Amino acid sequence: MKAGKYTDYIKKIVSNPWLIWPYLGGRGLLNWVPDPLYIKGCFRAKMGYPLDLKNPQTFNEKIQWLKLHDRKPEYTQMVDKYAVREYIAKTIGEEYLIPLLGVWDTFDEIDFDQLPDQFVLKCNHDSGTVVICKDKKTFDVDAARKKINARINYNYYNLWREWPYKNVKPKIIAEKYMSQAGSQDLVDYKILCFNGKAKCEFTCTNRRSDTGLNVTFFDLDWHRLPFERHYRVDPNKIDKPGQLRKMISLSEKLAIALDTIFVRIDFYEINNQLYFGEFTLYPGSGFEEFTPFDWDKKMGKWIVLPK
Repeated sequence: MKAGKYTDYIKKIVSNPWLIWPYLGGRGLLNWVPDPLYIKGCFRAKMGYPLDLKNPQTFNEKIQWLKLHDRKPEYTQMVDKYAVREYIAKTIGEEYLIPLLGVWDTFDEIDFDQLPDQFVLKCNHDSGTVVICKDKKTFDVDAARKKINARINYNYYNLWREWPYKNVKPKIIAEKYMSQAGSQDLVDYKILCFNGKAKCEFTCTNRRSDTGLNVTFFDLDWHRLPFERHYRVDPNKIDKPGQLRKMISLSEKLAIALDTIFVRIDFYEINNQLYFGEFTLYPGSGFEEFTPFDWDKKMGKWIVLPK
């Protein structure tokens, strides 16, 4: 962490001492703390109020409950960006997979001469470790190596105790670089399924813009929902995807096959073809605030926990 950012973080911890909890946990220094206690500390740090695990009411509280109590072995495959490909191929078909270019255990195994001029590298075992190559002639291999090697041995479970990541074997995968004709940035379409039924969706736009990521929620008929979740909504018009109904249908098929209480299923619509993105069992790890807060409660009611 750079000096300036370190100073800013210290100031935040002074104003909110609970922030020391995820700071130490992310560095593996609280691995000895049991999951329920650790999650309660992180929740207080991120959300600003105590977590009620005995009678969870909000969406974020119930996501924490699911981390602790909904632990199917299949979930490890679902969060593994490499292993999940087999599941998708069997459940809805290979045509929904972004083409795979290679898979390796270490960065130094990658033969860049065998890769096309454009590709995407990512780790299979965490969230956000992605390197995009749009032109091999200008691609900074050393920067890519540094970024990926910094994460390849990191156990993502340690940070927020998302149990399925605990036993994912780290790998590096390369996928085809996908682009939408006439667009600088792909739109992520994310379908939220509750007990096998889609209830709403949101888009991620402007991910690589100077103004930062926008997250915009819609109902199933593509009407904007009147709240924000951590990120600002996109002020611009977002066109309804041409294959929205198919996205919803495929999401429900996957959610029912997985038989999960809650899951988010991501798609891209690229040149009229749908491609699977990923499964997310704990969006924002259950630490992203709603504005207004009442929507945290409304969406919480959609998650029906077992008695």
